[in-house]
Amino acid sequence: MTGPAVTDPRTIGELLEPLAEVDDRGVWFEGQFTSWRDHLLDARRRAAAVRSMLDSSKPTHVGILLPNSAEFSSLFAAAALGGFVLVGLNSTRRGAALTADAVRSDCQLVLVDSASSDLFDPAPGMRVINVDSPEWSDLVATSGADFVPARTSPDDLVMLIFTSGTTGDPKAVRCSQRKFAAAGAMLADRFGIGPSDVAYLAMPMFHSNALIAGWSVAAAGGASIAIRRSFSARGFGDDVRRYGVTYANYVGKPLHYILATEERPDDHDVPLRIMYGNEASASDRAEFDRRFGARVIDGFGSTEGGVSISRTPETPNDALGPLVAPNAIVDPDTGEAVPPGVVGEIVNTSGPGLFDGYYGDQAATDERLRGGMYRTGDLGWVDDGGFVHFAGRIGDWLRVDGENLGTRPIETVLRRHPAIREVVVVGVPTEIGDAVGAVLVAPGLDRPALDEFLDAQSDLGPKQRPTRVWLVEALPETATFKTARAALTASLGAPSWVV
Repeated sequence: MTGPAVTDPRTIGELLEPLAEVDDRGVWFEGQFTSWRDHLLDARRRAAAVRSMLDSSKPTHVGILLPNSAEFSSLFAAAALGGFVLVGLNSTRRGAALTADAVRSDCQLVLVDSASSDLFDPAPGMRVINVDSPEWSDLVATSGADFVPARTSPDDLVMLIFTSGTTGDPKAVRCSQRKFAAAGAMLADRFGIGPSDVAYLAMPMFHSNALIAGWSVAAAGGASIAIRRSFSARGFGDDVRRYGVTYANYVGKPLHYILATEERPDDHDVPLRIMYGNEASASDRAEFDRRFGARVIDGFGSTEGGVSISRTPETPNDALGPLVAPNAIVDPDTGEAVPPGVVGEIVNTSGPGLFDGYYGDQAATDERLRGGMYRTGDLGWVDDGGFVHFAGRIGDWLRVDGENLGTRPIETVLRRHPAIREVVVVGVPTEIGDAVGAVLVAPGLDRPALDEFLDAQSDLGPKQRPTRVWLVEALPETATFKTARAALTASLGAPSWVV
């Protein structure tokens, strides 16, 4: 999740209530338009159909293994109105791992389509229905006539969303009605999203970014939604023009990929006015603004929602935003605040924030809340102006000659080289501590050119200089366009060169 933590007590149903009779706005998908009125009628039919198949004596959890679609949107609204829990299953996972995700999240029912049905092997007692089948369409068509929405509260569980799994196995984050409704209302108000806007959803809808920073924002503002089956850098500009997109969300590298497409003379004339997300580089934010005339707002947060940091107009390009209590930077071991310039863990000292815990994993929940504070597992430092700078993950913390180093500042320096397209800095275990390793996507780069470049970087300390370098063709990514660090480090062989 991105954006500041909020406590507005509304439910998703309350967000949707004003849209129940709206015909002039709605959902676009692959050129087809469905008004909000009809979309929510579709949701009510699906809610009734799903409820008829669930055993209420067990957790009413429904796995969804679908691409972005109007169907997915209807089912999310159906879960909110019907009082059952949607479980976002990651379509990039396969076989036993995917089945294990469904089992540990207690799915009674899993909804697939014709493209995803072969990816999933159900566990005993787990029902699977293909939403492209006559079975599903017949069930939906005959349901909903006497549907009565469930009575829900802001704290009721409505979805389980798995973490990205960038550094290990994903965990199922408990997401309440409040997490979507309150964040959607706050962001719609912050960005002035209203009936004349169109929000663009191209990030995977099984993940929090699309539903919290996209779908819920549009619903709260009474805007329309344009859904893309999957992100396409080349298709982005056409979609913005086709649907009149004014607001879009992102996570990871989409801005970088869009900017790699050929520039068009009318790019600056598109209706897009806001891109909101996280993990875009300062250079990509500036270039996107120049090319499309859209304001790029990059925040810091996660699916868990325990800490959020938002940029202000005064925030330096390479910073996340101001450090505002109860957020703090602390020593990961002692929990004590560290002084400016010293790397520590980014935490919420007041407690869990919007983090509702991990489903079925109390040990992981307790670890996340160790010491009475929400621990992000992310490293940062504060400059003299009070702005937070990201320094990497705790698992990426390097110990070089007795000094703790964050990976992100080193990656920031390396990205300045024009031949380096992507970079990940990793720790390479040595007899004592770590050596600094750099994995580079940099066609044509050779060691003399890199050495000359590094020699010229006045802000690269001698202990930060990479001594192991791998040249690779591409970096493995998660479904949400983040580098899959665990998979990357496991796949590395001998370095291309050793200094």
